[in-house]
Amino acid sequence: MRFMRDKIIWNASGQWIEKESFRRIEEEVDKNAFPPEVWRIVRRLIHTTADFSIADTLCLKNNPVEAGIKALLDGVPIYSDSNMIRSGISVAKLKQFNPSYTRESIHCYVADPDVAETAKKGNITRALAGVRKARDIIDGGIMLCGNAPLALAETVRLVYDENIKPRLIIGMPVGFVNVVESKEYLKTLDIPFITIEGRRGGSTLAVATLHAVMETFFAERTAYTEATAPE
Repeated sequence: MRFMRDKIIWNASGQWIEKESFRRIEEEVDKNAFPPEVWRIVRRLIHTTADFSIADTLCLKNNPVEAGIKALLDGVPIYSDSNMIRSGISVAKLKQFNPSYTRESIHCYVADPDVAETAKKGNITRALAGVRKARDIIDGGIMLCGNAPLALAETVRLVYDENIKPRLIIGMPVGFVNVVESKEYLKTLDIPFITIEGRRGGSTLAVATLHAVMETFFAERTAYTEATAPE
């Protein structure tokens, strides 16, 4: 027992642990196989899951990192299909893009009484009813789906049928029913999106992906500051 206890690194900050985790990930994956902005997402997803195979399932289309950064700088609203996502997104990081961001800038309607009533009357899921209520937020905003495939599928349907234009969709629902189908539906869009192929997903992955998009902005800002600093 003493031997096992002595193997634990007790005196370590959260920042050090993250940095060391990234170093160990980069020992096992060649980061040069990915563009820098994609690598930051891959690294975050591996860090969140400890699953290196997730790198092979990541799908990005229509310049989603650039689009996401521009949307955040504009301070657009964010809709999430779970309150876990709403709680997990760093408002402190959002404020570095636009000081107008608050926790209330991140919306989730699945627990709203009117959404529950609509879902019951229509025999649909609350996630689906929530997206319908959030139509005007998602139009021109950022959509994060890490739970319900019908939330993602409804977002795509609204793009086609009602001509809404989300600035970025992060579509990572998880499960067995409608999951693969909703992701394949998403991949038909010309709108910027990031997804994971197959049945894997989850709220933590959606949050990690948005944070990785933010990292590219922070990295580019730091590089610019260093390059333009007087000698």
